[in-house]
Parts: sequence; C-alpha cells; structure tokens
Amino acid sequence: MSGASQGLPALERIEEEWLDPALIEAVPVDWVRRNALIPFRWNGQVAIAGADPAALQGYEDLSLLLGVEAVWVTAPAPEIQRAIDKCYFRRAGQAGAAAAQAGQAATDEGTEAPARREADDLLAGSADAPVAHYVNVILLEAVKRGASDIHIEPYANALTVRYRIDGLLYEQPNPPRHLESALTARLKVMARLDLAEKRLPQDGVARVRVGSREIDVRVSSVPVAEGERIVLRLLHRESTRYTLNELGMSPAMLDLFRGILREPHGVVLVTGPTGSGKTTTLYAALRELDTAHLNVLTIEDPIEYQLPNIGQMQVHPKIGLTFARGLRHVLRQDPDVVLVGETRDLETAEIVVRASLTGHLVFTTLHTNDAVGAVTRMVDMGIPPYLLASAARAVLAQRLVRRLCPHCRREAALAPADAVLLGQPKLAGRAVWDAAAAGCKECLGGYKGRTGIHELLAVSPAISEAIRTAVPPAELLRLAVAAGFRDMLDDGVDKILAGATSVAEVLRSAGARRA
Repeated sequence: MSGASQGLPALERIEEEWLDPALIEAVPVDWVRRNALIPFRWNGQVAIAGADPAALQGYEDLSLLLGVEAVWVTAPAPEIQRAIDKCYFRRAGQAGAAAAQAGQAATDEGTEAPARREADDLLAGSADAPVAHYVNVILLEAVKRGASDIHIEPYANALTVRYRIDGLLYEQPNPPRHLESALTARLKVMARLDLAEKRLPQDGVARVRVGSREIDVRVSSVPVAEGERIVLRLLHRESTRYTLNELGMSPAMLDLFRGILREPHGVVLVTGPTGSGKTTTLYAALRELDTAHLNVLTIEDPIEYQLPNIGQMQVHPKIGLTFARGLRHVLRQDPDVVLVGETRDLETAEIVVRASLTGHLVFTTLHTNDAVGAVTRMVDMGIPPYLLASAARAVLAQRLVRRLCPHCRREAALAPADAVLLGQPKLAGRAVWDAAAAGCKECLGGYKGRTGIHELLAVSPAISEAIRTAVPPAELLRLAVAAGFRDMLDDGVDKILAGATSVAEVLRSAGARRA
C-alpha cells in the first residue's frame, strides 16, 4: 500500500492470487480496457481498481454490474492493464462448451460474422458470433497449453481438433461435425483466403492478440475427401527468445560452437527435420554476435521472430522474391553476417557458398538426418566438393526431445535391450529416470517442455581434405569420430543419465544405433 488519492486507497501492484475469473464472467474485456477498471478479491471483499480516481461513474457502473458492494481503490494504469490481461487469460472458456454453443448457432442461423481487419483479441469473446468465439477459444487454449500447431481434421462422421504440444499431437474435445463449413469459413476469413475456392490448397496468415501480445497464425488449408483440412501454426512474435546456453548443448560443444561463430567467413549449416528447432538455434547464434558493429541481414520464410539490430527480409515466391534472388540483393547491402532461412536448391546453395568465399559468415539450414549427411546433400545438389571444402566451417544437426517432469519422474533401470539400441550395452542395469505414465498436474504424460540433442561436425583441415576428395560418408564419419566427434545418440545418452529425458524419447527422436 502507498498513500491515498481523493480518499481512495492506492495499490502499487495487483497480486495474481487476488484475481478471480468468476468476477469478470459477465464483463466484456473491451469495456474494462476502455475504462481501465478491474475487479478482484482483496482482504476478504470485492475491490475495483481504477487508474483514474476521478472517474467515479465507471466504478459505480461496474459495481452495479457485479451486483456487489465493492471497495474502490486506485492502481497505476500499466498495472491495471496487466491484471486485465492476466485475469481474462485465466478465464478462457472450455473448447467443448464453446463448440456446442457454436454448433447450435450454426444450426439455427447458418451465417457467420465477417472478421475485422485488425488483429482479433482472443480475450474478447462474442455471444453474437458463436463460431468466431469458438475459434478464439481454440486458439486461446492452444496458447495457454503451449501448443505450436492446431490441426482441424474432417472425417466422415467426425470433426477432430488436435494440438501439437512438445512435438506430439493431443486430441481435444470434438466440435459437431456440421460445424466444419462454418469453422473453415471463419478461419479463411481471418487469413484472407478465398472462401469460394475449396478444390485447391491455400496458405495465409492471420494475426491475433492475447491482450497486448500479438501472435501470427499461419493457416494452411488442403482439400481432402471429407472437406478441407486446416493446420494452424502459432508464431509468438514476443516469444521467449533462447540463448545458446538454454538450448541443451554440452559445455564442450557450446565452447566449440561459440568459437565457430567468431570465424570471419564460411558457411555454418544447421540441419534437422521440420520442427526440430533449427530457427531457434540460428536466432540464438545471431544474438551472440556483436550486432552494434556488424551488419547482420537475414532472408527468411517466414520471419518468425523480430530480432533487434538485424535486418530481416521475407521471401515472396509469388512475386519472384525467392531465397536466391533475395540473397543476391542482400549481398549488395554490405553484410558481415547473412542468415538464409533454408537452402532448397542449387541456385541458393551456389550463392551461399560463393558468399562465404567472398568474406561473409553465412548461416543456413538443410533438411538432412545428420551432420555428415549435410555434406552429401550439398554435393548431390551440385556444389563441387572443392568449393564446399573451402567454404564449410561446421554442421550442427539436432532434434528436440521432451523433458522429464521433475515433479513426477521415477527411477528405473536401463533395460539391456534399450542399452543395445542406444549403442551402450555396458550401461545395462544402470539407474536412470523415466516418465510416470499418468503424469501429474504439472505436466502432460510425465513430460514438460523440450530440450535439444545435438551433434556438431567442425570442419578441421583433415575433414576439409576428406570433403575435397569426396570420401564416402562412412569414411568421413570415421575421421570425425577419430577427431572427437560425438553423434546425437551419444548426446542423448548423456541427457538420459543426467535425468533430463527418457530412453523412449531419445530413441523416438534420434533412432537406434546402427550396427
């Protein structure tokens, strides 16, 4: 407590435990934002905090709407807006109830309200547009649960909704089957897609808000036998940005990778399947650079996160702005460091390699299974081995594995069969940790969050010579191992023994050791 203003007690902070979503159930979020008022429970009674102690009419209106005798207090305007966002975020309705309401409305009316041009606020439910409200609930629940994607899948007798959380899909309460056309239409309107086109795939981007936080939603629509399948990818513009220390690299690998980042020129390849965290790793690497004294430019598809002091270009293939064409123009901008979101073809690969040979440090990604495979892939694309040997500085391959929940993980003995699959038969019977099948209230099925498993192939003079002479991949791997290279499975075993993840997760992500 601080002093009082016009006789009203003044709070510096509204604690989270004071907020009660039940209090604001009937109060539209737009109204409380406009009037800068928030009700909460304080000292055993209902209190209403406002930023302007002179705006007594707003206090009276809200008190009347709540039907209670409330204590009036003041608080700073930013604190009230923070409390509003937090309280309405916690209030978010259940998808099942919203789906039922939307399904009834679609049956009764068969119409849908148009989307607004600005970003929709997911905290602002609408009783007048139940389908729109249901879409907001789906998105908001996905944000609350940390989902990266939402799958909406029509089948003959069902319409399913699934969230991808920590890399795996989890089914949600199913909306009524007849809601499919209205739901698809709403999502197409949000993403500015063609409502009439149901025969061809379409891609678009919608923008939504959770309070003051903006989220881009990439919308992909594909025609299937029973309708249109929609996948939404959630890109948090203000998402937590990881540092290299938080990616799960071992200390030795981290030191080696940081040394590579200090190279004046060359190509650094980051490889892995879609969703393996390549972009996050590249952004973490760029954050290590001295952007105050270096010109760092990127070309991406799409720009997932805004980075300070870095110029970011988005490709637009429909108007001819491809990675290759964009990269040519980026190189005329006097860059020191260039990030190319993905090397997809020979033209882009050639420019990447030649840019590195003319004094630029270039980061890019490839879709290969392992670090050695990236060398083979670049040569197969048409890059001469002698050029690749001169340009390449390192290849980092990675996967994401789910972290064991620290609250409910349980001790287990490493089974002999699993030890063989991990390539470590001598570890059979070793005490490790495993996920509790039922999980707990803190996790999902015994896991919470993810970490990376990595392998880093640094291009030493011996490795460079092997690339130049086009040695077979097996021989290249043997030379790397002799120089101290450890693959992803080795890194995964380290994380199993440290209790960070489980045997099942490492085998699922990295596969078993080949004989």
